[in-house]
Amino acid sequence: MTEDRRAVHALADTVDVRPAPPRRPATAPLMAAAATVLVAGVIVVVSATPPEPEPTPAAPPAPSPTPVTLPNFALLTHCGVDETKIGTTFYEAETPLIGPARSAPSGWDNPYQPGTMTLGPPDSAVFRDQLGHEVRFHVRPGAKEFKQLCD
Repeated sequence: MTEDRRAVHALADTVDVRPAPPRRPATAPLMAAAATVLVAGVIVVVSATPPEPEPTPAAPPAPSPTPVTLPNFALLTHCGVDETKIGTTFYEAETPLIGPARSAPSGWDNPYQPGTMTLGPPDSAVFRDQLGHEVRFHVRPGAKEFKQLCD
């Protein structure tokens, strides 16, 4: 035997290697105490707190109260003032203004009227020009194209 092995055997002969007595898990009393506290707390809470009403669904976030103005807006008037497109959103006029034979209304430029478009919450827009014209628009939900196209 090598000298290392002899040293290990000698050490093993001097160490008490009897198995330790089985330990009782410390978590059992702790769990029992926690369950007692939890049950007591639930009983107190239930008896002291009236039932809560059903939660209502969260409301959608409020639109920004600050209007956005598009200063150099060219409103298409060639087929009348009935609808417009701003970005990818289609709007329709509250009160359409249609000239003879589905053309620009009297007193409006054709094919476009220059002016200002103000987008307001939640889904409206107002066109104004220097001549005093004012047209209110509302989003046309689900629209993917103009209602009617003309030449």
